[in-house]
Amino acid sequence: TGLTAGQRLVTVQKGSLYRVRGSHVTLWCKVSGYQGPAEQNFQWSIYLPSAPEREVQIVSTVDPSFPYAIYTQRVRGRGIFVERLQGDAVLLHITELQERDAGQYECHTPNTDERYFGSYSAKTNLTVIPDTLSASMAPQALSHTEGDVVELTCEVSKATAQHTHLSVGWYLLQGAGEQHAKEILTLSKDFILKPGPSYEQRFLEGDVQLNKVGNTTYKLVIRGVKQSDQGQLYCEAAEWIEDPDKTWKDISRSQTQRTWLAVLSRGRDLSVDLTATEPSLSEGDTLQLSCVVEAPKSSSFQVIWLLNDMEVARVDPHGVLTWEEEYEERAKLGQLRAFKPSNTVYVLTISEVGLKDKGTYQCSVSEMKTPEDLHSIQTVVSSGIQVDVKPIESHLHLSVSTSTPRVTAGDPLILHCEVQGATGPVSLRWWHLPPRQPGHRELVAAMERDGTLSLGSAYQDGGARGSLRLQKDSSGTFTLVIPSTLDEEDSGQYRCEATQWSRGQNWTVKGEAAVMVSSMGLGLHATLRSRIATVSYGQSFELFCQVGASYALEEVPVSVRWRFQPSPPTGPPHELLQLLPNGTVLWGTAQPRFQGKAQLVKTDTSFRLHIHSALPANEGTYQCEVEVWRRNVLPLGQPAASTSSNAVGIKVVLPESMLQVATKDSSVEIASSNAAIECRIMFAQNNSQFAVTWYLLPPLADTKPLQIVRASYSSILEYGSEFSSPAQKSRFLSHRVSSNIFQLQILSAHLGDQGSYYCVVEEWLWLVDGWYKLGEGTSGRTTLKFKLSERELQMEKTNHSISAREGEEATLPCQLQGALPPRSHLSATWFQVKGSGRDSALLSLQHDGTVEYLEERLAARLFLRRPSAGDFSLTLSSVERGDAGAYYCQLQEWQQQSEGKDWAVQALARSGYTQLTTIPPESTVLSRICSSPPLLNFILYLPLVLILLLALAVFCWYCKFRK
Repeated sequence: TGLTAGQRLVTVQKGSLYRVRGSHVTLWCKVSGYQGPAEQNFQWSIYLPSAPEREVQIVSTVDPSFPYAIYTQRVRGRGIFVERLQGDAVLLHITELQERDAGQYECHTPNTDERYFGSYSAKTNLTVIPDTLSASMAPQALSHTEGDVVELTCEVSKATAQHTHLSVGWYLLQGAGEQHAKEILTLSKDFILKPGPSYEQRFLEGDVQLNKVGNTTYKLVIRGVKQSDQGQLYCEAAEWIEDPDKTWKDISRSQTQRTWLAVLSRGRDLSVDLTATEPSLSEGDTLQLSCVVEAPKSSSFQVIWLLNDMEVARVDPHGVLTWEEEYEERAKLGQLRAFKPSNTVYVLTISEVGLKDKGTYQCSVSEMKTPEDLHSIQTVVSSGIQVDVKPIESHLHLSVSTSTPRVTAGDPLILHCEVQGATGPVSLRWWHLPPRQPGHRELVAAMERDGTLSLGSAYQDGGARGSLRLQKDSSGTFTLVIPSTLDEEDSGQYRCEATQWSRGQNWTVKGEAAVMVSSMGLGLHATLRSRIATVSYGQSFELFCQVGASYALEEVPVSVRWRFQPSPPTGPPHELLQLLPNGTVLWGTAQPRFQGKAQLVKTDTSFRLHIHSALPANEGTYQCEVEVWRRNVLPLGQPAASTSSNAVGIKVVLPESMLQVATKDSSVEIASSNAAIECRIMFAQNNSQFAVTWYLLPPLADTKPLQIVRASYSSILEYGSEFSSPAQKSRFLSHRVSSNIFQLQILSAHLGDQGSYYCVVEEWLWLVDGWYKLGEGTSGRTTLKFKLSERELQMEKTNHSISAREGEEATLPCQLQGALPPRSHLSATWFQVKGSGRDSALLSLQHDGTVEYLEERLAARLFLRRPSAGDFSLTLSSVERGDAGAYYCQLQEWQQQSEGKDWAVQALARSGYTQLTTIPPESTVLSRICSSPPLLNFILYLPLVLILLLALAVFCWYCKFRK
């Protein structure tokens, strides 16, 4: 094999093997040269011919979830199971072989060695072939006289493609059950005739022969037949194949139907012979009585069966069976049977006999002259036999003990139940009596009389408590081993119940032992610490997780999970990494932040996490969580106990920002329509990038700065809410003029753009894994003003107040007074007063006559009527409730200095405010009254006023009357 001493070696039954469909198949597997526990685990898989590279898992001695779905049902129903021959050898059983079971089988043993050394699996091939074996014989009932010759033939055939041998044997069945069959004569697979013990002498004398006649016919010849040959005869054929290990295996068997043979004695008139398979019985046994009638000529008989002179049943000459009333119920249950296999043989069978069935049995035979006349009795002959039924006594007793009275969760439990005084097959059950559930018991494991082992529902999952073992040794001691206890719930009493079965009866004895199981969480704790809490960018740091418990942690599987919460928090803590009990490291969701930077070291019960070259992304809170599993069980599923350490915060200090921004205030005065505001960086690191945000502080007091636009370090623009419309975006533009100068351009500036502008500069630096903000600086303020001539435009500046019903239109006045100088053009801009301090421009009429709608949402409802040259009144159609507020217009005078030159503003003026009030669309007088508080109050007090006036009139009349 190429293996040296001390290497693991797995061997499996040599293939290829050929087995018949529908047969019970076994494959053996064993392991040697291993380290670890004496009891090794085995896992069986198959590689199907349709997918020879794909492993399909079948059954495992350790993991109930191991089978794939195609085999799960058969494994649960024990159609496929593993029988343990000893700690390192097993048999795979397939109780009913199917065509889909053909393939290459692999036996694998999980590693228990300190290191991998040797082979851990072996394979063998299994081919499924059809069952073509057939054995047939016509059923018949024969009656012969002693000394006659009896000949029976059996047809045996097969059509197997592989090279196989046949064996053919004849058997005599005289009692109830197949175990009473006697072998007469067999032609073995090696073509050797072998007589049964009862027929050996007659075979040597040549009175018993088996001859092959033709290719498929086998004839049994019995010369000088005797009374002992009486009974049921049948033929059985077996097909044999030679396996690769040179052993022969019977792969199929076939039995024929049976022939009843009655043997009559010579030289007597009418005689009756009554025999019993066993006259002395115990309770529960089966009694079979045979009544053989001998007559010199063919006659008709009536047979009556009696027990202690009381009739049990009778069979008339026509074969009709009649039971006495007290036996009818047992006959219906199949406990009593009476039948006539031939004209001269009558059989009575009683199964599960009791004390009431003992006594003298008689077979009374009446010879009838004619079968039709039941009263024409010619002769009556009877025969009797005494049958004794003994009661069964039991001396069964047991004692229960344990070698593990106090354990920690994960430790094994070993319980012994010594059964003595058993005189028959014994079944045994272990029960758990939980201390917190008085009166409740839970089945742990059971062993039936035939050795079949079953587990309670709570113990079938081998992954929970391991593979339970219930073994019986030669002294009658049953040992229950639970490889791994779960928790305190496994504490309490364990009861052993042994039941002896004999002759249909059973006796049960019981005993108990107490066990105490402690939790693995007892004393489990974890402490996390770090030598430093604040580190500089690029500096390394370490975290120490110290674990302790009230038991030896080195002997149980331990897992440590590291969690990380970034600063500031972005949600629940991220899982950084996990160290599994087998040494495997699993990275969590926080891996990108620690890629190539984290190192984990384990020493005894201390776990050290080393972070190399700290980055800002490593700043946050760290915590370790410890999980422990029970010993002797693979660390799968939920741990037996867990605990979390204290949290330790680590702060990473970034490089110091060197950013300096010009902070001197300034002003810009413009006469044309465009303006430029400058933001200058005085000093910064060479490899820095900048994000610039522009703000406007409107001229009105108590107003907040308005964000205009932010240009990120990657030149992505983000406009503020007041400047997010397409028209505003096209007017306010941020540019980088040079490496240290940024500029805000304002196109088509108007009075509404007046105010103080400033920038906020952010310094960003790329640090290995991303961009980080080092600092920021705010510039000085630049005030935007308009440079105008001393001459002003004359226009109406009176404040107005108008109202309009919702859905109707409203006209806001704007009138120029006086005439314009020659070659002058006017532009007009309408504004709506906003609470933010910066009025919103709605519409602008340029000096070249073009109209620009600055509020897209109102564009369809704004109109400049222009009935005259100086009239710039604005009409707002379909008035809405949100249109209420103050409006004003601004006029600008433009002149072109000379041909081909730009146009410049010469003068401007602003109108007074027009307050627009909207009225809901209500039509009834009552609704108008209700909406007007003064009118509503007048109506409410009108009756009181009338009463006062009437009282005053009466008083005046009275005074006049007195005069």
